[in-house]
Amino acid sequence: MRSENIDDYANGSTNAHKMAAKQQEISITEFFEKNKHILGFDSRSKSLLMGIKEAVDNSLDACEEAGFLPDLIIKVERLQEEDEYRITVEDNGPGILHKMIPNVFGRLLYGSRFHALRQSRGQQGIGISATVMYGNISTGKPAHIESKIEGKDEVAWKMDITIDTKINRPVVTNDVAFTWEGKDHGTKIEYTTKGRYITGKQSIFEYLKNTAIVNPHARIEFHDPEGKKYLFERATEQMPPKSKEIKPHPEGMEIGDMMKYAQNTQQKTAAAFLKNDFSRITERIAEEVLSKAGVAPSTPPLSLTRDQCKAMIGAIAQVKIMAPPTDCLSPIGDVLIKKGLMHILDGMRPDYYATPVTRPPKAVNGNPFVVEAGIVYGGDISSDDQVTILRFANRVPLLYQQGACAITKAISEVDWRRYGLEQRGGKGIPYGPAIILVHVASTKVPFTSEGKEAVASFAELQNEIEQALRLCARNLKSHLNKMERKSKTSAKFEIVQDLIPAIAKKASEMLGRPMPDLSRTISKIMNVVWVESRAKKEGQRVLSVKYTLHNYTLQERTVGLHAKLPKECVNLTLFTNPYFVSMNDDGKATWEVRNLQPSASLQISFELKGEMADTFDADDIYISGINPVLVMGAEALPGDWGIKGLEIIESDESVPADEEEDIEEAEDLGDE
Repeated sequence: MRSENIDDYANGSTNAHKMAAKQQEISITEFFEKNKHILGFDSRSKSLLMGIKEAVDNSLDACEEAGFLPDLIIKVERLQEEDEYRITVEDNGPGILHKMIPNVFGRLLYGSRFHALRQSRGQQGIGISATVMYGNISTGKPAHIESKIEGKDEVAWKMDITIDTKINRPVVTNDVAFTWEGKDHGTKIEYTTKGRYITGKQSIFEYLKNTAIVNPHARIEFHDPEGKKYLFERATEQMPPKSKEIKPHPEGMEIGDMMKYAQNTQQKTAAAFLKNDFSRITERIAEEVLSKAGVAPSTPPLSLTRDQCKAMIGAIAQVKIMAPPTDCLSPIGDVLIKKGLMHILDGMRPDYYATPVTRPPKAVNGNPFVVEAGIVYGGDISSDDQVTILRFANRVPLLYQQGACAITKAISEVDWRRYGLEQRGGKGIPYGPAIILVHVASTKVPFTSEGKEAVASFAELQNEIEQALRLCARNLKSHLNKMERKSKTSAKFEIVQDLIPAIAKKASEMLGRPMPDLSRTISKIMNVVWVESRAKKEGQRVLSVKYTLHNYTLQERTVGLHAKLPKECVNLTLFTNPYFVSMNDDGKATWEVRNLQPSASLQISFELKGEMADTFDADDIYISGINPVLVMGAEALPGDWGIKGLEIIESDESVPADEEEDIEEAEDLGDE
């Protein structure tokens, strides 16, 4: 506004003129300076954590994008002034170009990921610059940045940065080049901030521990204010797949989004607009959508009205469109979720890690997302308290606003009583010795605020979370049922093995006759094929596995054993086993045991070698070729395994009437 116009307003006699004279543009930095709580800087303890979180997120994103296994060092030092801390976060990432350092750390809403439809931790370009801003405001001290980019002859640069909140621009001082000894590339930020260091569930230590769970490829070193060092070693050298930028998916898109895309497109027709500007829209699907919407394919996108865009959105909901492509996302994956949980929670000695679940991709508001879930059960986990909930979004732990999060709401909606956990009233967070992990990966996670502390409760998203939880809970329930049946049968077997020989021995002594062979008698009472599994760690990367089959029935048995192995850990000990048949590309292995005689036993053993060896659960063994009612210690082979070509797989053995009676008698004996 020109100064003469302002003067005219100021000289006016009406209230409107006086009010107009005071109106002016507000800098985004000024806005967040006065509304720090929106970014999560709403308490001393939370502010300390939020700054570290933003720096760690940036470091992990940079390392992964450059293809480096992350090595992070985080230091928290308590200074002499009250509630003042010096925070240092250093990484081995690709570094930042000298001219870009001021904008990255000293300018809000500046970044490379806001418009990119691909998964990343940082999205808005606010986090790290907001951390610098808060440090400037709370202590009056600048942030110190050091960075060196890749290259043998490249020098490192260091500078101090503050932010001019009036114009949202960095103010740089002490900008010099230097030789960074022992550092080939990387970035370090050091800033001073007001805060309060705490321990417990919402502490920096807990945040870093949870970060290590869902980022098992990262090495994280933490130094607390007392000088104590904590080290979370990387559990794997397997990098997560790089996410690729994609076009928006039309599923779940709003009318305003469709209108915006139509106004900005370079395409000349509505048909070309749908086909080329959205993912999973083919020429045939575009024509079908436009036909249902009553829009001519040749209509210029710029001339599409609100009603036409609304009709197109409605038509998209009626047409079957492929799920969004997954290469824009980088989910953790079932095996690495389990590896991360085992690596960090091993001290709790849990009894079971329920097989994690990764759901197929879906879309909300045109943004693809994937939900993953895992459950840890038993061991030293408290059984008297509510289960521990670990919430993650794009591999970042969410420690605050648990009650407002879609993840918590989805957990509360599941009837956990069906799966072996206590749930008072049938709703709410269950009680029991369990830890529930949920991870949401998306090109744009719908957070409830800029602080990125809770996931918004969109119906599509919450439904997917519930589905993942139910699948994971069924895996847990199946395991608990298997262990319960195994325990009862084991107790029954011990009674039979001890009691009957003792009675027979006493009777033989009284009658003066030789001790009879009781093997068939015991087999008739037991009437099961017992599969006993054992797994033993031999060092850090070797797992010895042994299966023992006991035929406690009156018939010879031919059975197939099946297990899904971590394929990269398989070695010759598997293939040289005489009972081994085959293994497919997914690591699903099959062994065939033919004509196992009554009262006979045999062993199948092999080794797994590699960093993923310990993720294999020997109890996850399946059986085929025999009625599962007659088997203890293994489940029936799932129909979705798709294993074909074995005669034993095709057999459909029924239980003879006399064997049914034996089973009932044995069960009655076990109950007694």
